[in-house]
Amino acid sequence: MTPSELVDRALALLLAKDMAGFAGLWAESGVLEFPFAPPGYPTRLDGRAAIEEYMRGYPDIVDMREITEKSLHRSVDPEVVIVEFAAAGRIVATDAPYQMRYIAVITVRDNAIQLYRDYWSPHAAAETLGGTDHLVTAFAGGTDE
Repeated sequence: MTPSELVDRALALLLAKDMAGFAGLWAESGVLEFPFAPPGYPTRLDGRAAIEEYMRGYPDIVDMREITEKSLHRSVDPEVVIVEFAAAGRIVATDAPYQMRYIAVITVRDNAIQLYRDYWSPHAAAETLGGTDHLVTAFAGGTDE
């Protein structure tokens, strides 16, 4: 699978709410990083099992229904792609609209994600979910007070 095919597959799996399949795109020792993570939110997940565990409850939080924009950029390294995309859907708990823009830098080797740097906006996500505490609780298992 080429890096661009893998990106298309990943987005299709997110829309299908197949989190096990999404996590299965990572190499066994693959890494998911969140460079802009707020305090209390994980900055790095090591290994496919950790990524699968993190993603398991995502469809219970966000009902992603559509990728409204997508631009794929190739880098000088054939194993690295940059994807910009926008997603739309609903917040499950409140039925509020969900709209988020993402930029990811993805390294693919041997048909699997080795490194996925997810440059999403925690401020925008927190605003959508009702505050940073709710964001951390929803995705990182923190305490919602």
